[in-house]
Amino acid sequence: MTIEEKVNKGIMEAMKARETLRLEVLRNIKKVFIEAKAAPGASASLSDAECVKIIGKLAKQGRDAAAIFLQQGRTDLYDHESAQVAVLEEFLPRQLNEEELIAALKAIIEQVGATSAQDTGKVMSVATRALAGTADGKIIAVKVKELLG
Repeated sequence: MTIEEKVNKGIMEAMKARETLRLEVLRNIKKVFIEAKAAPGASASLSDAECVKIIGKLAKQGRDAAAIFLQQGRTDLYDHESAQVAVLEEFLPRQLNEEELIAALKAIIEQVGATSAQDTGKVMSVATRALAGTADGKIIAVKVKELLG
């Protein structure tokens, strides 16, 4: 079952269970999927990789908004945004922990043949594609600099 099909099925289940928050998030995902398919030059269907990228972007926006709400002392909005992010994360691949990320980056560094900080660009281009959806780009960049620097 594709991610798009899972979202559609989840909408039906959330409607039947009267889960308003979940329904709101799933409808938003579906809306963004439809917008992506309607974009100029886009295909009529989305691959799972494209769906993961879209949902990952939505989750990142939600985490950023939740952090801002927490800084401003708006715990009510923080709780709501965090709950929405939790629903989004159900559709994302499991995130790598620090040890797994470092091991994967060491393998990529060895594969690319990087030896110094000057090779950061080569490593980052391979790492961001290989680890897409499983680690945040900023965290990847920090770890690559640590490993090469």
